[in-house]
Amino acid sequence: MAILDTGIKTIQNVSKVAFGLGSFSDLYGLIESRTSTEGYAVVFLDTYFSNSTVSDRLAEYEVVIVDTSVEPKTTTIDNIMFTLRSKYGKAPDIIVGIGGGSTLDTAKACSNLFNNPGSASDYQGWDKVQHKGVYKVGIPTISGTGSEATRTCVMTNPTNGLKLGMNSDYTVFDHIILDPILTETVPRDQYLYTGMDAYIHCMEALEGGYRNPVGDAYSRETLKLCREVFNSENMLETSMREKLMVASYLGGCSIATSYVGVVHPFSAGLSVVLGTHHCEANCIVMNAMEEFYPEYYQEFHSMVKKQNVRLRKGIASNLTDEQYDELYNATIIHEKPLYNALGEKFKEILNKEKVIEIFKQM
Repeated sequence: MAILDTGIKTIQNVSKVAFGLGSFSDLYGLIESRTSTEGYAVVFLDTYFSNSTVSDRLAEYEVVIVDTSVEPKTTTIDNIMFTLRSKYGKAPDIIVGIGGGSTLDTAKACSNLFNNPGSASDYQGWDKVQHKGVYKVGIPTISGTGSEATRTCVMTNPTNGLKLGMNSDYTVFDHIILDPILTETVPRDQYLYTGMDAYIHCMEALEGGYRNPVGDAYSRETLKLCREVFNSENMLETSMREKLMVASYLGGCSIATSYVGVVHPFSAGLSVVLGTHHCEANCIVMNAMEEFYPEYYQEFHSMVKKQNVRLRKGIASNLTDEQYDELYNATIIHEKPLYNALGEKFKEILNKEKVIEIFKQM
């Protein structure tokens, strides 16, 4: 496939990045420095930490617990916004997101909506956000999604069933804190599923037609770090968690300059129709990607085996005709990544029968 110009000439990155063991402690001074006497701070906290000491230390702020058992929905974001606006009548001085990709995306979406009228669904798509949102800080507690670095926050719209992001330079965090200590409690399987999101982002970008030399550099370094982590004897060792946290950030920077490929549209189908969480869905989709990414397919499964993690199989092997119709529609709607991966004839390559066949391989 010929190399195509992404059209991206200016790259919006996070303004400030703090990295290191124990750097989370910087948060409290940062909040105080940004909050006026009459203002307030909102902290979006992953439900995993709702009964932890982390939650106790944040009690003086407006804490919103994010239910991460389901991925963000536009209606959920709208409900949060209604509650905060009703309670305070004005925007906060600072928004903080602490958690995985769903929590970080929720924080980014609400930051945008405080300074842009309407509902979350109004801004799903490319560059629809017109005004800079509330100053926002992202603190990932798991590595791989790259949400801490990307220009999007992904949500499912229950009305039309589409899973799309607010893709905008205004969605990028103003400040992030990368503290590997926060990933110590991540379950082993989830650590790999989420970490592989960075690997998959970047292999799709490098195998796609739309390329950017800066994005390529980010992608290559991300893959290098992921290989070091997932080919190691202990992917959970402190130095490996540090490397995966950097890989997640760089992978997010990469995808801001390019597009994903075949994996993510199929993953979105699993999420929308079957409710499968994004990162595990990506890994499940890789079970059916030998035709499209043969070398990465082999490498991916080699690393999964090395880390002794089992992937679910048969998730889409015995569904109703209606469910297969929904999976096809939820996949093929993602035209940009599919064009990036397969070219202008992607709908001929991925006709309905082919898409269903691929899902049955999972």
